[in-house]
Amino acid sequence: MASPSKVCVGQITGAHGVRGLVKVKPFTAAPEDLTAYGPVSDEAGARRLALKLLSWAKDQWIVQVEGVADRDAADALRGLRLYVDRASLPEPEEDEFYHADLIGLPAVLADGSVFGTVRGVFDFGAGEMLEIVRPGAGAVMMPFTRAAVPVVDIAGRRIVVDPPAGLLEPAERPPEEGEDDDAGGGA
Repeated sequence: MASPSKVCVGQITGAHGVRGLVKVKPFTAAPEDLTAYGPVSDEAGARRLALKLLSWAKDQWIVQVEGVADRDAADALRGLRLYVDRASLPEPEEDEFYHADLIGLPAVLADGSVFGTVRGVFDFGAGEMLEIVRPGAGAVMMPFTRAAVPVVDIAGRRIVVDPPAGLLEPAERPPEEGEDDDAGGGA
């Protein structure tokens, strides 16, 4: 996991052409902000990279990396996640936060019982999803909507979730208010 003092802003997905260019998938809200916060580095901060955005193609930037001059050197960077210092980012507006702030937060139900821990934030094209690891039950993908995640409390280090119907098996779903735990019984 990255240091809390760093935030991942993109990832090199591969080489582009034979002259050392790379393709970069940005994780910034505005794709052009990939280079707006200064030089990027690897997760450890051991390698700093100066990037020059050249063109936008298929949801990725074509980028020139200073000191990378051929395809082999560019291909060696494939998979490298790019980080910036947290201090170089603007403070989020009210009701905004960085995805990095969500990773590791406990997810609790409205009654305060533990639901799981946020492991990741993803967007597969139909809206953002939270990957939440459930104790003893594996992981679930929760829609990151106000209905499913009504409270995001970064300062309090938790989120409150309301799993949508059908997300959990009936045996896993907490009983609805007024719902009898011994449904169907009685003579």
